[in-house]
Amino acid sequence: MSNQVCVIGGGLAGLSAAVELVDGGASVTLLEARPRFGGATFSFSRDGLTVDNGQHVFMRCCTAYRDFLRRIGTADGVRVQDRLSVPILTPGGELRRLERSDLPAPLHLAGSVASYPLLTSMQKLQAARALAALRRLDPANPALDAESFGGWLRRHGQSSAAIEALWALISVPTLNVKPDDCSLGLAVMVFRTGLLDRNDAADLAIPTLPLSALHVDPAVAALESAGAVVRRSCKVLAVQRDRAEGRLTVCTRDGIVPADAVVVAVPQDVVGGLLPEGTLTTRVDRLGFSPIVNLHVHYDRPVTSLPFATAHGSPVGWVFDRTATASHGGEPVSGQYLTVSLSAADQELGEPVSQLRDRFLPALADLFPAARRATVQRFFVTREPHATFRASPGSGSLRVGEQTNTTGVFIAGSWTDTGWPATMEGAVRSGVRAARRALATLDATRTTTPEGVPL
Repeated sequence: MSNQVCVIGGGLAGLSAAVELVDGGASVTLLEARPRFGGATFSFSRDGLTVDNGQHVFMRCCTAYRDFLRRIGTADGVRVQDRLSVPILTPGGELRRLERSDLPAPLHLAGSVASYPLLTSMQKLQAARALAALRRLDPANPALDAESFGGWLRRHGQSSAAIEALWALISVPTLNVKPDDCSLGLAVMVFRTGLLDRNDAADLAIPTLPLSALHVDPAVAALESAGAVVRRSCKVLAVQRDRAEGRLTVCTRDGIVPADAVVVAVPQDVVGGLLPEGTLTTRVDRLGFSPIVNLHVHYDRPVTSLPFATAHGSPVGWVFDRTATASHGGEPVSGQYLTVSLSAADQELGEPVSQLRDRFLPALADLFPAARRATVQRFFVTREPHATFRASPGSGSLRVGEQTNTTGVFIAGSWTDTGWPATMEGAVRSGVRAARRALATLDATRTTTPEGVPL
């Protein structure tokens, strides 16, 4: 009889853990409290549009997530750039780009930094020196976790204007906090892994399918076809160990699920309340959260030919053309549907829709002059107050690994100690790691670790 493993939580970490477990020969039960799977990355329908709750992109270096897509059969549902090229818009519609060359790292960025029009000549020289200094730092050094990224940048000659024009362009969307509120250790990881250690690592990958079609529904289908039990709207109350039999039991509102191992893939403010006392010795709930707000704007006509862009000198963050994905599974969407993704959106989280509309529609028109002649057919807002853990200085000391003090209980989630920020890649890495720990503990059939996803 195969080992029984229960996975609690049907977000990306839980889905990837469950797939890894069934591939390893375990009998899996996946429990999700909500009526849908996907966690922080899902799609829904609104007014004839298929809408992602937020705009999620990733990079070529996100090997675990890409492997996950290959496993569930949707690797062709993303478009990966041949070479990093980020369009940068400024009010008035002027277009610049941050691009790489084919030179080896870190020389692949030298030409782009040297010609970057948003920095002065002195700022370019200082930025090159800071990049060289950043490349010498070890993201695993715990001392870096205690320092802020913004403070380090200023100590290395970066002005507020340079931080806004260059450094925040990369750090804010990947870490979901502003540089002064960001752990230096995590910033070093992002810049080294994404930009400085390999010349192609930061090539962007843009989903061409809605998130639910890309990784949620196919993962659930893969699990069900492998014989896993998949249950929605099943709230877990506690994980306990049966004193008589010694087995773990997962207590739900609908009854008891026995298990030889349990992977708990829920947010950091929930996990402690589900586990036996002493399972975690760190107050992971102190990690906190950082919000993301997305503005969804449907124009009656195309206003830009760019598939995506970011902005400087504007309240607009990153903008994505999601017209094609919004048509998935339905009638073609007329006009153009743009999504504005606002990271570190503490201000916008509580701002009324009317105020956001009044502030951002003129800003979009400043970036896309054709929008001045267009009619806005729909404008709505999605808010994710708990989008990511708060990657502030000291956050590294609060992140825990997949193993716990209770035998057979493992933790997964993008907030765990993966070495990555709270991204889709971090979620999948955590799920795979937790699953492999469980399989190894249960002496299941597949316990090897492929390159790129170390335990």
